[in-house]
This record gives sequence, structure tokens and C-alpha cells, in this order.
Amino acid sequence: MHDSSSKENILDFLKMPLQTDLKTLIESGEHEKAILVLRELLSRTRGEQQLRLKFELLRLELLEKEFPYSLEEAFHLASGELVSLSIQEFQDLIGRGCVDHIISNGQVRVHKRFVPNMFWLCPELGSRRRRGESELGAIEREALRWRAERVKKFSEDTDERYVLPLKYKIRFSLKIHDRRRYPGILRVWIPIPREEGINREVRILHSDPAFKHVAPPMHPQRTIYFELEETLDSLEVVYEFTSYGFYVKLNPNEASITQNSEILSRYTVEKPPHIVFSDHLIKLTKRIIEDEPNPLRKAQRIWDWITSNVRYTYAWDYSLYDSISEYVARNLRGDCGMQAILFITMARIAGIPARWQSGWYLNPVRPGMHDWAQIHIEPYGWIYVDPSFGNKNKGDGWRNSFYFGSIEGYRLAANIDISTQFDPPKEYFRSDPVDNQRGEVESKERNMYYDEWESSLEILEVERLEK
Repeated sequence: MHDSSSKENILDFLKMPLQTDLKTLIESGEHEKAILVLRELLSRTRGEQQLRLKFELLRLELLEKEFPYSLEEAFHLASGELVSLSIQEFQDLIGRGCVDHIISNGQVRVHKRFVPNMFWLCPELGSRRRRGESELGAIEREALRWRAERVKKFSEDTDERYVLPLKYKIRFSLKIHDRRRYPGILRVWIPIPREEGINREVRILHSDPAFKHVAPPMHPQRTIYFELEETLDSLEVVYEFTSYGFYVKLNPNEASITQNSEILSRYTVEKPPHIVFSDHLIKLTKRIIEDEPNPLRKAQRIWDWITSNVRYTYAWDYSLYDSISEYVARNLRGDCGMQAILFITMARIAGIPARWQSGWYLNPVRPGMHDWAQIHIEPYGWIYVDPSFGNKNKGDGWRNSFYFGSIEGYRLAANIDISTQFDPPKEYFRSDPVDNQRGEVESKERNMYYDEWESSLEILEVERLEK
């Protein structure tokens, strides 16, 4: 059980270090031995230290789901994607760091999403890939560019920041795979848009079964809460909301740090374990911003460094990272959320208020889960910063300038913070202890992981509200 209902940081217990011998077993890949030690320690431990050990046990058990392939199985999958691949070359790719893997109990185990990561980490392999970009992907990219250009032009023509509203009608569904395995009531939390900034006028239209509670519009990780009776194995909720495009022309000569003490106290501080001012990150940030005093120019330098140096890759389960910001800075790779967390951490080190934002990217062609960031700069207030969309490796020149400050409005923003307790509180560890995009489920006895249920988001309608 993880009772953190009164805490803003549900991972606060991770500040406690592991015993040296246990940490050595884990780092050396002796996972079976580490599990035995953890279970023995848990039998005589209480309080937050027990939470720390339970979470470490969960992480070790999660490795089997995250790294399901043996060397031979992974080679077979890679051969279907890469022309003329030999087992020797595949082993060389592992050695070069092109293939995400771990050594667990003396065996190579390969990550479940190693194939796309292989082409991102070692792009020279792309010329041998059997499949190129899908037609749908090209259409999606063009729809994004078209929308961003319209937002920019309309804002410049009207001198308005929030422009070209889109009214979305969304259906979110969730289904339990084998309800008979989980007797009793199941508790379910579904993300729903917060009412702030670009997202407004949220209205629930339909719910089956009836929901029990909706978190307040400004809750940092907003959800709709359900309790599924024993006869029910699925739910759906239909809601609508309006999302605006946002464009701002930034001028460093106008920029200054807010004097709002609440914003400064909340959004310029550490939030362990993922937003931490380590010696490495402090030195890196100082090297990047040098002696620049202007907050907007400091943020721009951090942006330029991340979007030039960090490569997009799919992530491991976020539970498996000791510190996301530190990992991305040292390995120069990460998914959208990891790049956003690094930007937030470095901005805060530089004294710039910065916060998380996440939910879904609602391109009508193909929606998907997505994370980004915001910084607070006077006289503009909260502006948008999307490092993965603005990454220079994307190859589209307009992206890097647009996504530092502006956003196209294809967004559902359910969260403005990481690792924050739900309303009502969740009793057990979450499947995603950082973010909330797919929802969360728990039984009376424990949390239910993603392989025990599935959820989906569907755009039913999109209406342009501009005249």
C-alpha cells in the first residue's frame, strides 16, 4: 500500500537510499538475488523505508515486461526490419549502444521497443530499413505544419494570443482483460482536460457507468473517477472541450522574471527524484547560459542546447529511471516527457519558473499521448515550450522557432505537474508514477498494470469555431 494522499510528491520516499549490498546486486544485474534480499528486508521493515523497498521490488519485477526478448528473439525481429542483418552485426549493434538492452541474471534481455529506437540511435541504418515513413505519417506532419502556420498568421493579423479555437468531442474507453481475476469493485481514474490556458469549456456529455467524482478544474493532474462494480469490465466517457492555438512574438528586451511569490516558490524548486539540481546539471546549465542575465535569453540557450543535442527515442517505463533529468543530460536521448523534464529542471536551475504539461496531442489525422513544458516570463505569463516537437533532428525548420513560446492547439492538457496525488487519492503505486495519460486502475488488493487492461482515446468530432 502507498498512502500518500496528503503529499504533493507521491515519490518523495525515493529520497531514501538503498542498502549498499542491495544496490550492488541491482547494478550488477543480479536481479534474482536482489529480489530475494528485498523480500527478506520487507519482512522486517515498516514505514517509508518499506515503501522504498516495495517500489524497488516493483521495478525489478517490471524489468521482465520491459525487456521481454532474448538475444535470439530480438535478432529475429530486427532481421524483419533491417536488410542483410547477421547475428554478428546485431551483436556489434548491441555493443555500439544501438539496441536497448540490459544484462539480467547473466543474460542479454532486449527492450520491447528496441526496433524504432535502433534507427533513431543509429540513423545510418535507415538506408537499409525495409519500411519508410507511412503515408499517414506524412499527412499528419503536413496537417501539423498547416495548423501552426495558420495560428501564427492569425495571431499576427489580429494581435491576439489565443486564436482559432477547436471544439473537440472525445470518447475515452477502458476495458479490463479478464474481469473474473479481480473480484470486487475496481477503482479507475481517467484523465480529463484541466480548464486553464488553451483548454476551456470542458463538459462531460455521457458516462457509462456513471462516474463517482470529477477532480476540480485546476487540479494539477485532473481525472474522472469511477468505481466498477463486479459485473462490469469496461467503461466509457464522452466529453467535449475547446482548445485554442497560442502564438506569442517574444522580445528579450521586454522580458523579466515574475515577482509572484507563489509562482516562484512552486516552480523554481526541485521535485525529486526527477527534477533535481545535481552537480552535473548545475554545471551543465551554467556552461550553457554563461553569464546571460536575461531570463528569456537564458531559456532560449537551454532550448537550443536540448533541441540540438538530445535525440528522440522511446523510453523505458518511467518507474525504472532513478532521475529522468540526469539520465537525459548524460545520455542525450529521451522521449517527449523526458526532454520536457530536462528542460524544466535546467530552467529552474537558471531561476526561470517552469512546469510540466501533458495529456494528448490531438491531431485529427492521428492523435497520440504527448508531454511538453511551460515557462513563466513577464510580460507574457505562461508560454509553451515543446522540446521534442521543436527538436532540430525533426528536420522541419519552422518547428524550432514556433515551439519555443507557441503551440498549435492540437492539445488536451490534463496535467501541469508530475508525481502528484489524484483526487480522490490512489491507494497503491501507480502504473505511471510520473504522468497520467492512459488512466490508472486498482483492485482492493493492488495496482493493476497496463497489461491487465487497455484504454483508448478517440476523436469523435472536431469543429472549427472561428468565423
